[in-house]
Amino acid sequence: MTTRGTPGRMVRIEDDVWAAYGELCTEEGTSRADDIRRHVHSRVAAWRKQQARQAALQRRLDNLQSDG
Repeated sequence: MTTRGTPGRMVRIEDDVWAAYGELCTEEGTSRADDIRRHVHSRVAAWRKQQARQAALQRRLDNLQSDG
């Protein structure tokens, strides 16, 4: 079941792994859905930060080349 306004996604995970993941999340006091969402948000934030770093580096290189 999805939260109102949040689209559902389908993933394929082996039954035994899914069951163990559910136990792990319960022990940590979270749900599988929340844990997956936090993981995805963390990965996307890190990727965006890296993209911004690369863009800043490219701008610096471009500025050095245009100054020379």
